Amino acid sequence: MRKLLIASASLAMLGMAVPAAARDDAQNGAEMVDSTLTAILAHDRRAGDKARDVYRHPAETLGFFGVKPGQTVVEYGPGGGWYTRILVPYIAGSGQYVAVNADSSKSNFPNRAREARAKGWPESFPETAAKWTGVDADKILAFESDEMPDEMKGKVDRILIFRSLHGMLNNNNADSELRALREMLADDGMVGVVQHRAKNDASYAMSHGTKGYLKQATVIALFELNGFELVSQSEINANAKDSSDYDRGVWTLPPVLALGDKDKAKYQAIGESDRMTLLFKKRP
Repeated sequence: MRKLLIASASLAMLGMAVPAAARDDAQNGAEMVDSTLTAILAHDRRAGDKARDVYRHPAETLGFFGVKPGQTVVEYGPGGGWYTRILVPYIAGSGQYVAVNADSSKSNFPNRAREARAKGWPESFPETAAKWTGVDADKILAFESDEMPDEMKGKVDRILIFRSLHGMLNNNNADSELRALREMLADDGMVGVVQHRAKNDASYAMSHGTKGYLKQATVIALFELNGFELVSQSEINANAKDSSDYDRGVWTLPPVLALGDKDKAKYQAIGESDRMTLLFKKRP
């Protein structure tokens, strides 16, 4: 495994009741935006990503989660790297960025090529992220959730899960993944979650994950079951225009537009999905 590296040089330009302790801190996120993050968000490297900022509110979201340079930050399931292209240059200069994917040994693959790509991801991702961000690959770590080095366990300041919880549930590994992530987290660490949100009265078919949407109460209960408690929530990423009831699920909306040109203008006017934004801490 790649040795843990902490770099010192900075990058210049780059229906369930919510617990009483939870509070809406949407304004806090905006107050914590700094000039370094502003520069990264404005960088030409993000030319293809910036159009989504209006829906994803990255500065406010990271501020709300309390993400700062100098921390050890895990991004779970980075996928196509939209947030990676923000987090790596923001964190890797004086802290440590770590990408984590699910334990591939528990997955079923449709073919050997897909299996090989998945199992080679911890080695290939740092180079991919380096090309995305211009940050040296040696400053970017990647592990599967069951392979985190012992020296990092209990050391992570923030774990960020962007629109991935439905995938955990659909793959029947939500409990094992959240418990593995909990082991990585420092005692005072936090988990930030952004997830497509179903309506409180949504049917099971529309809210159990196969459509991409989950009820906020379900997410809170899932985290409580796995040793966390909700400490704060925000409507930073809410979208009241999203009815959350499409036959093709959340992928009906941008950026996927699963129906192609059919009613395209309608779905573009809605924008990206309604999303919950939640912050959890470890429960003793």
